[in-house]
Amino acid sequence: MPRKIIIDTDPGQDDAVAILLALASPDEIEVLAVVAVAGNVGLHHNANNARKVLELSGHTSVPVYAGCARPMRRQLVTAEHVHGDTGLNGPDLPEPSIPLQTQHGVDYIIDALMSAEPGTITLCTLGPLTNIAMAMVKQPAIIGRIAEIVMMGGAYFEVGNITPAAEFNIYVDPEAADVVLRSGVPTTMLPLDVTHQMQSTPARLDAIRALGNRTGEAVYQMLSFSQEFDLEKYGWEGAPLHDPTVIAYLLRPHLFEGRHCNVSIETDSELTVGMTVTDYWHVTGKVRNVNYMRNGDAEGFYALLNERLARLP
Repeated sequence: MPRKIIIDTDPGQDDAVAILLALASPDEIEVLAVVAVAGNVGLHHNANNARKVLELSGHTSVPVYAGCARPMRRQLVTAEHVHGDTGLNGPDLPEPSIPLQTQHGVDYIIDALMSAEPGTITLCTLGPLTNIAMAMVKQPAIIGRIAEIVMMGGAYFEVGNITPAAEFNIYVDPEAADVVLRSGVPTTMLPLDVTHQMQSTPARLDAIRALGNRTGEAVYQMLSFSQEFDLEKYGWEGAPLHDPTVIAYLLRPHLFEGRHCNVSIETDSELTVGMTVTDYWHVTGKVRNVNYMRNGDAEGFYALLNERLARLP
């Protein structure tokens, strides 16, 4: 039976690829809904982009909700410098015709978890954790009903990508991340330590384009656009591909390795706010609250991605 998931996201070119990977894997994954959150760009664009990606995939029956337009306690920080003014620059995707649901995304998450059998819905988070934390605060009863949270976020050995100490998704709303990681929900984190290994080299991008479908062409154009900033920043052969690691982990957990350890969120320090302080060597004795991934098989990851994207229109 497919694993039921809700994707919480701020698409984002890499978010878009993650959504496509999930939708291309119906035997293993049932996408109940996509919920947008403010992050890479503002909420309006993110909700619009989610619907564009669903139309690209042909899976237009999946509902899209809009969640929180700003972090819990901070002003929104965005990343147009990476993703473009729309958040999904690169391909020329038509304006979506599928509707945005009228219910607030946080209320949808609460209703979905409260009406489902406990332990049957996994939350896959590809952006800041505002919606998830707000749902936990508004209805704490959902906390014990979540099967697992699998998130792209954080960094320890690779430190930060928006500040010297912090990864973007956590930095945008560190208070939300703190709520989520203190909740006790089983959590797997795909941090920069893994995603920096998943580099979209020219050969890997060419292989995606060579799939010959409109999805492959759109993904090629998305990643060709968003990689420019990272290639200049890092000087690597390819840019990191972050969010699809969440879905790849659900599909092929053996592609990744890490350990169960404590991860705490810095919310106060001017220098290191948003840092995921990871007790990888178990020196604090704190509760081990995160299945923290440190390494991944890039060749296996891209082979899976190509196999699944080839299934889409």
